[in-house]
Amino acid sequence: MDTPLEIAFHNMDSSDGLEARIRERAAKLERFHGHITSCHVVVEVPNRSQAGAQGYHVRVEARVPGKELVVSHDPGKGDKHDPYLAVRDAFYAMERQLEHAAQKVQGDVKTHDGPPQGRVRQLFTEYGFIETLDGRDIWFHKASVAEDAFDKLEEGAPVELSIVDDGANGMGPQASSVRPIRQMQMNGDVPSHA
Repeated sequence: MDTPLEIAFHNMDSSDGLEARIRERAAKLERFHGHITSCHVVVEVPNRSQAGAQGYHVRVEARVPGKELVVSHDPGKGDKHDPYLAVRDAFYAMERQLEHAAQKVQGDVKTHDGPPQGRVRQLFTEYGFIETLDGRDIWFHKASVAEDAFDKLEEGAPVELSIVDDGANGMGPQASSVRPIRQMQMNGDVPSHA
């Protein structure tokens, strides 16, 4: 990094252990993008009067030439009382953004017309996650799957989706509709003749 890492704690006491973890994760960011000019991390409890009850909010800002990348990780259900998990998840999301930005610089990312596409990455009883072709992680509820086909989905299945950029629920961007597609329909995929 061109400038030293900046770490701030708001509405909470600073923690040497948490600061050490942040420094460790920030040092690894350059594996995902060769030229990070600066990085700023803020860990906060949204409401001081209920310290910890609201969970921990983590914001990671990284600058690369020509672009500022921001991850604002609100507490999810499982990590709301653990700042280490909130930091881990925020840095994981930043790593993905940096990797995507580096691929764009190298010309490895292809742009496609039409709705975003991806593959089902993980399925649970009521919801799942899709990894889009451009590397984003999008969650979806079973009610958003076309033709009530949620129970027919399998991990790795190609899908087309509509994304609602709403991270208010703590799970990140959500797909408002998911439609299973055939392998041959995926942008950039070449049908096999085996």
